Amino acid sequence: MKCKINRNAAKVLNQMLSSEDAQGKTLRVVITHMHGDHAHYDLALDTPTEHDEVVKTDKDIDVLLDTREEFLDGVWIQYYYVPEEGFVITNPSKGNHHHH
Repeated sequence: MKCKINRNAAKVLNQMLSSEDAQGKTLRVVITHMHGDHAHYDLALDTPTEHDEVVKTDKDIDVLLDTREEFLDGVWIQYYYVPEEGFVITNPSKGNHHHH
């Protein structure tokens, strides 16, 4: 499975992962809603389960993806400061361009 993270997102995620609440946890991308041909995503801090793959990203941040969810393979985690600050998670390989 694949996951990409842009530079801005890596900076914010590293801050999240260095917090006390994140000790011993890994970043997880979850699907919050499925609508036939697309999904909506969110982020959580979690521990791996038997169905997870720990994906190593080029930003040295490990991400948990549930191997049973095809819409998680290829997700791209981005963080923008304008027009409003926040994460945008898409899956270009699935034609999915929905914000989180």
